[in-house]
This record gives sequence, structure tokens and C-alpha cells, in this order.
Amino acid sequence: MSNLSRPLALSHESPVQSVDRALEILELLAQKGEAGVTDLASSLQVHKSTASRLIQALEKRGLVEQIGQRGRYKLGLGIIKLAGLVSAKIDAVSLARPYAQDLALKVGETVNIAVLSGNEVLYVDQVAGPSALSMRAWVGQRVPAYCTATGKVLTAWKSVDQLKLSLPKKFTKFTENTITDLATLEKELAKVRSQGFALAVEEMEIGLVAIAAPIRNSLNEVSAALVVSGPAFRISKARISEISKIVLEVAEKISQNVGAA
Repeated sequence: MSNLSRPLALSHESPVQSVDRALEILELLAQKGEAGVTDLASSLQVHKSTASRLIQALEKRGLVEQIGQRGRYKLGLGIIKLAGLVSAKIDAVSLARPYAQDLALKVGETVNIAVLSGNEVLYVDQVAGPSALSMRAWVGQRVPAYCTATGKVLTAWKSVDQLKLSLPKKFTKFTENTITDLATLEKELAKVRSQGFALAVEEMEIGLVAIAAPIRNSLNEVSAALVVSGPAFRISKARISEISKIVLEVAEKISQNVGAA
């Protein structure tokens, strides 16, 4: 794929060209097992300095690593980690469904599984509880991360830089209870880390209460969230304590089943 007839790159690359060539390096290393900068530059038909710059960027992210002091490179452990995270998310969703069904029966409310997608929460599975009079379809829906119990759980354990990526450019105030500033959100996330679960009482929508707990993967990272939601008149303050304990217990069981320590 890399021996196409194309002129040697002399000008500055566009960001798209850089990304394309970086991906091509990963594919070449996957095919060859290992290669030096000179070989990679020849295959890409770019200057050695360009290939070296791309390799350094990939090495910084752990996607490639140098073999000793030989100036040759191979795929790094970062590739395995990325693959593992994707696999863990898929496993978490597929393995969580039986638990979600039992949870829905136990608490009588709708149960969802969700993951973080950019700065939004993406709902990927749903089980309706017996108390649900009408089935509200959440699967495939995207909602903000900052004003939902699910989003709080999915971002509470993120680093500062990762948290910034999960925030919108502008906070939208959906209700009187919506968090609309970073300082308040950080306090809320600290509370989530302390108690182990997240709560959202009419923050995104009037009359809606949600309680969420983290599902962790084999790296002990939060890969998905288990959330119970329902109307405020049913999920009262008295029930929040009861439901939160159950959601936490079930989320921990799912995490253990997925392989979390």
C-alpha cells in the first residue's frame, strides 16, 4: 500500500496528511513487525525528518516503541491498551444486560447502560422496569455529560485534561438545578468519587431523577455506567438511598464479571 508512485513530500503537511501518514506507519509496522525511520520514510515517500517527526509523536502516545538503541521501531503497548478499552466497553455492555434486567425488576424502574462519547453520554442498552407506564426509548440517545448522573459517573474519575474534553464550550441551563459552572461541577464530581455513585435530581429535565454507578474494566478504569432513572414522584429522597446501594452493588458485580480488580 505504500509503494505507490507519488512525489517526494517537500512542502509542509496538512494535519490530515500527517494523520494519514501516521496511520500508515502503524499499518506498516503491523505488517513488517519492525522497521527503521529510513525504511519508513522510503515506504511513505517522505523525507526522513518527516518520518522521524511522525514516529516521535506516535512514540509519545505509546503507540510505537523503539527496540533498544537500534533505531528501529515496533508497535507499542498503547495499541493493546486502546484495543483493550474498546473490547472492555463491548464486554461491559453485553455482560451487563442480565444484571440490568434483574435490577429493573428489583427497583421497578428503567435501567440503562451508557458510555462516554466525546463530551456526551451515549445510551447503548435499556431495560424497562415494571413501574414504567410507557417505554421511553433512551438507546442511541446522546445527552450532555455535565448535568446527568450517567455523565458524572463517566467523568468523575477522569484526569483534568480528560475532563475538559468532556465539557461543552457553553453550559446550557435546562432547569433550575442544572450545574452551569466548572467549579460547582468539580465539587459534584469529588462527591461522586467519595460516595461511589452519582445523583441527578431534575438537572436535565423537570420530573426526572437518575442514580448511576460506574462499571470498571480490567484496567480498573470506568468504561461504562449503570443508571436507574424514573419520575421524581416515585424516586423520592427516601428511595434514593435504597436504590443507590443496589445500583452500586450491581455495578460492582458487573465490573468483577468484566474483569475489574
